[in-house]
Amino acid sequence: MNKETRLKASVNQKLTEMGERERLKELLRAKLTECGWKDQMKAHCKDVIKEKGLEHVTVEDLVAEITPKGRAMVPDSVKKELLHRIRAFLSQHAS
Repeated sequence: MNKETRLKASVNQKLTEMGERERLKELLRAKLTECGWKDQMKAHCKDVIKEKGLEHVTVEDLVAEITPKGRAMVPDSVKKELLHRIRAFLSQHAS
């Protein structure tokens, strides 16, 4: 395991152990709903299903199709807020 992978695992473990990971996930859900992202993604899913036909789309296909657009559509303000919260958490709990 390289240094970056170990660091990511360590940060994730600390976030999980202290309950911050769940709080961040809840914040993300709320922010994405608030900005309309969730509705936009639901509409995109419906479009993909209509285009390909319900019988010809698996969950895996749908996820593969919408994931890149979903990630790109997350507002920068939401990304910045989450990054700020993670940094603040890490600075408070640095070991």
